[in-house]
Amino acid sequence: MTELSKIRNFSIVAHIDHGKSTLADRLIQSTGTVQDRDMKEQLLDAMDIERERGITIKANTVRIDYEADDGEHYVLNLIDTPGHVDFAYEVSRSMRAVEGSLLVVDSTQGVEAQTLANVYQAIDADHEIVPVLNKIDLPASECDRVAEQIEDVIGIDASDAIRVSAKTGIGIKETLEAIVTRLPAPTGERDAPLRAMLVDSWYDAYLGVIVLVRIMDGVLKKNDQIKMMQTGARYGVDRIGVFRPAMQVVDELGPGEIGFITASIKQVRDTKVGDTITHERKGAETALPGFKPSVPVVFCGLFPVDSSEFEDLRDAIEKLALNDASFSYEMETSAALGFGFRCGFLGLLHLEVIRDRIEREYNIDLITTAPSVVYHLFMKDGEMLELHNPADMPDLSKVDHLEEPRIKATILVPDDYLGDVLKLCQDRRGIQMDLSYAGSRAMVVYDLPLNEVVFDFYDRLKSVTKGYASFDYQMIGYREDNLVKMSVLVNDEPVDALSTMVHRDRAEQRGRAMCEKLKDLIPRHMFKIPIQAAIGGKVIARETLSALRKDVTAKCYGGDATRKRKLLDKQKAGKKKMRQFGRVEIPQEAFISALKMDD
Repeated sequence: MTELSKIRNFSIVAHIDHGKSTLADRLIQSTGTVQDRDMKEQLLDAMDIERERGITIKANTVRIDYEADDGEHYVLNLIDTPGHVDFAYEVSRSMRAVEGSLLVVDSTQGVEAQTLANVYQAIDADHEIVPVLNKIDLPASECDRVAEQIEDVIGIDASDAIRVSAKTGIGIKETLEAIVTRLPAPTGERDAPLRAMLVDSWYDAYLGVIVLVRIMDGVLKKNDQIKMMQTGARYGVDRIGVFRPAMQVVDELGPGEIGFITASIKQVRDTKVGDTITHERKGAETALPGFKPSVPVVFCGLFPVDSSEFEDLRDAIEKLALNDASFSYEMETSAALGFGFRCGFLGLLHLEVIRDRIEREYNIDLITTAPSVVYHLFMKDGEMLELHNPADMPDLSKVDHLEEPRIKATILVPDDYLGDVLKLCQDRRGIQMDLSYAGSRAMVVYDLPLNEVVFDFYDRLKSVTKGYASFDYQMIGYREDNLVKMSVLVNDEPVDALSTMVHRDRAEQRGRAMCEKLKDLIPRHMFKIPIQAAIGGKVIARETLSALRKDVTAKCYGGDATRKRKLLDKQKAGKKKMRQFGRVEIPQEAFISALKMDD
């Protein structure tokens, strides 16, 4: 049982690659939480894919014991959070469980787009923020300039920012002292009814669902009977513990503490993130304010390359959904690709990570269809429908208008590349909202359609700015626009996996590019194949793939010309018949390449 005044709960927030996980490593190592022989880099990143890509995907927590300079013993609960915009919901959840944040800024690069996004989440959660300037061991480090930038751009006092090098260990002692002296202790009543916030949950093959909780009031002990206030489900607590990164069982958790419980829960779906846990008897009256559930913004179809692997894919997706509450899926069938799933993701990186995990952990080769977003269809009878897949578009005569999701994108870019970035945003139907300067870097705020961003906006942005721009976005709602469904017909048959939603002004150019690409990708057949892009019944682009020909007149030496004519006419009639009944085989690579559209 730890006194409230001796507990500090904090998270580390920063832009991608500014050194959050490395700083967490040093804090763990310097306090002796983990012995040196067990220490490895990015200790809290447990997944293979996190270690391989060098990014944090899941927020992880660890409990550290620290003897301060004043001789007191403190318990520090640290949550290491991801930096990527796709995993921002992990950050917002973690923020609600702690009282303070270390804001890590790379002293060579300064404030980036995600630094802003994550720091605003911390300010929203009423956090005390301690700025930390990292990487001071690098020759390009400019601490004074970056401290000034933090004050200008974010508006928090950085005069006493701590200067550290998480790699070499400089400034780690000062960081620990600042955590103890500058961050507030948690509040909570030990004698009040139990209120614990459910921060995260994941599935373990041996223990069932493990639930990460932050106790606000009351005490949670082993064998307590608990109930979830949102779902009303009741469980008996089997074990209680804390993470020192490894699990360590304890007898009880009191106010202000962060730990885990297991209670023979079978499915992660039964544990709603943000729910309040209380005792079954004499429980709390009011629940804690939860947080908004994550809403998928990008949808795409996942199909097995080998259709006999469909059942394996179903198992893989169900297991992944156990551990990732933000990933949604439903069955779908496609004439071209067979059976598969329509899945929802928080962004393109989230999509890539899930796809990589299915291919790697379950050994299934996948085809992913073009990513699409959710459109709102307003029908003439006043009904509003959500359209997840362009292939499901109803008859246009019944649709009154279409609305598409819009985002507010914040781009930080060096002055030299500003023109290219503005042109890119205009090309993607963006509306400029703001343009200001932070030192030598421009901060551009654009209102963009999400549809234009999910394809390859990020890659294009990186290439026009040589990798110097940073980009962050948030959803701002829906707006009506002149959108149409463009379908692709091969040999007069629509290929549903290639249909996309496009803006009417862009449709012709997009259609022409798609037809030209498919002409190169589809192998020639014995008959000629028309490849068309169409909107409704109107064809807007066409390419024709010529037929393979057999020389039927080779055996005629001289003689009458009508003999040759007869053979050629016979061949022509045969080709016409073939075209009527022939099936065009579209290779799977063609789908994947055709969907990677470059403007």
